[in-house]
Amino acid sequence: MKTNVVRRDFLRDSALGICLASQVAPAIGAVGANEKVNLGFIAVGGRNTYHLSSFLRLGGVNVLAVCDVDQNRLDKGAELAGGNVKKFKDFRNLLEMKEIDAVIIAPPDHWHCIPTILACEAGKDVYVEKPLGQNIKEGRAAVNAARKYDRIVQIGLQHRSGPHFIEVAEMIREGKLGEITQVQTFNQWDMYGMGHNGPQGLGAHPDSDPPEGVDYDLWLGPAPKRPFNPNRFHFTFYYNWDYSSGMMGAWGVHIFDTVQWIMGDQLDHVVASGGQYYYKHNIDTPDTAEAVFHYPNYIMNYTMRHTNGYPLHGEMDHGIFFFGTEGTIFINRNQYELYPEKDRKNPIIVKSRGMEDQHKQKFLDSVKTRKRTDSDIETGHVSSITAHLANIAYRTGRAIRWDRENETIIGDEEAAKLLTRVPREPWNRI
Repeated sequence: MKTNVVRRDFLRDSALGICLASQVAPAIGAVGANEKVNLGFIAVGGRNTYHLSSFLRLGGVNVLAVCDVDQNRLDKGAELAGGNVKKFKDFRNLLEMKEIDAVIIAPPDHWHCIPTILACEAGKDVYVEKPLGQNIKEGRAAVNAARKYDRIVQIGLQHRSGPHFIEVAEMIREGKLGEITQVQTFNQWDMYGMGHNGPQGLGAHPDSDPPEGVDYDLWLGPAPKRPFNPNRFHFTFYYNWDYSSGMMGAWGVHIFDTVQWIMGDQLDHVVASGGQYYYKHNIDTPDTAEAVFHYPNYIMNYTMRHTNGYPLHGEMDHGIFFFGTEGTIFINRNQYELYPEKDRKNPIIVKSRGMEDQHKQKFLDSVKTRKRTDSDIETGHVSSITAHLANIAYRTGRAIRWDRENETIIGDEEAAKLLTRVPREPWNRI
């Protein structure tokens, strides 16, 4: 694969993509093509603060209501939405608003599926953050609800909407890299670059009363009843199995989804290893881990560490390498780099042209056309499974063999128990 040929093909394909994009028909659907989509936001701290700002910037929406169990975040979210919105602590009250067309759901992971299921039942379309749930069985329940009530449900896996990711997917599928047998992926940071104390100082904080204005019992929801601790609350919930799937699910699922979108998602088995080697205070997910995923035609390796931020490639703290017989591609959210196997010194480097706005616009268009996107809930469920299985392999210390058709673990009853959990009352009735 000569460099000049690759450059010529890249320019041709980019031009073709621009022409096709200009021919997309306007959206027509239940919400009129020229009508605004009425939105409600469930949880308005952290990630959903960004979503709220982004949807408002995109336009074409009315924000009618916001919801959060933390009064401080609720007030700030309402102010960000313009002030003239309804405020709720309990998302079920928000779902009772018949004028809302769709909801944006971005609380901690253990609150992704139940609001999605109830929103579908209430006739709302849904944009929900990844991973799809705290475990695999509840993810499947959310998929079933979306299908039963015929709702549009899009997962926040925005790589699929990034032009530079789409270009790489097309090049690989067209065989520009030859045969790919290995994909290497990674995340690494020193707890988001915040030093050895980590976010909110992940030290030995004692249990305490929850902050004033927080409905902590509702925050826990389906999770087991536990005393409040700042290491298990805003943001740091990521590091506890009760509320999340660790960084395998919080960040790794973006990477797994990208690879499986391009290479195929017929995961056969996974092995994983790691531990809590440094961060030990009131958290139980690993600070360092490695996983190997086996597919019929390739393997994917994943490296994750929180204790050191030294980059594995340039200054990148995350990324994917596709190793093919004719060349190598490195890609992350900033750019992609194409290295022909016979001319590695002259890579093609293409910068990102965004993905967040494109992904949200895709959702709004889908609400109007009633056509599912390539980030549909089924896709998000399958990609979330990949992260969940890696965590099960880590927690059991055994290789996990996966029956994809029946969504069950083969020959390991103990490991299979981690496919689900019984939610706390009254949420176990949903």
